[in-house]
Amino acid sequence: MRIVIGAVLTGRVAPLGGGKATSAIAKTSVEGPVAVGPLGLSGDAQADRRFHGGPDKAVHHYALDHAAAWRAELPGLPDLLERPGAFGENISTHGLTEHDVCVGDLWRVGSALLQVSQARQPCFKLNLRFGVPDMARRVQASGRTGWYYRVIEEGFVAAGDALELVERPHPDWPLSRLLHHLYVDRLDAAALREIAGLAALAESWRSLAARRLASGAVEDWRRRLGEEG
Repeated sequence: MRIVIGAVLTGRVAPLGGGKATSAIAKTSVEGPVAVGPLGLSGDAQADRRFHGGPDKAVHHYALDHAAAWRAELPGLPDLLERPGAFGENISTHGLTEHDVCVGDLWRVGSALLQVSQARQPCFKLNLRFGVPDMARRVQASGRTGWYYRVIEEGFVAAGDALELVERPHPDWPLSRLLHHLYVDRLDAAALREIAGLAALAESWRSLAARRLASGAVEDWRRRLGEEG
């Protein structure tokens, strides 16, 4: 499988939602090669490192394939959805979605080697970014979340570079299946046991699955989605 990068994007921390928060979600395309290190792309930033960034969220990838569906659902936002960067992604492509990518996939991205570490858990900052009060909930329910990579080998990446699949250790776990059990069929014990044992999955996600197994309950999403108060 070979996919071409449509855009490489970085962002700086700035006010969001009329100053209700700060975020680097508004990313812009970068010309030429960009260095990729253990914590992500050179020149990229995160406003709150408790929840964003870190080794398991070093690089965010979003499929421009989803733009048509979002434009159909949100016709008042065509400009934002017409170009890469609407969802705060670092890499934008066409031809690769959550149905095509599996937990633990190793991808050669430019000269860097990246591993799929987790899908995105959308947060309230998407509501502010789009001016849509339930945008985070919409992203979660749609399964069009995007995903994160950890950096296995540092390198450089640029628009026009190829993504090439190197290894697929968990072919039975496309991200679409992972998201289904995270957000839809949430207490399937057999699936949760498998998720908790996926060595390539981010530790926070494996722990979440283990907690659900132990408690028989699903965690409260309202604060993350901006639905409290």
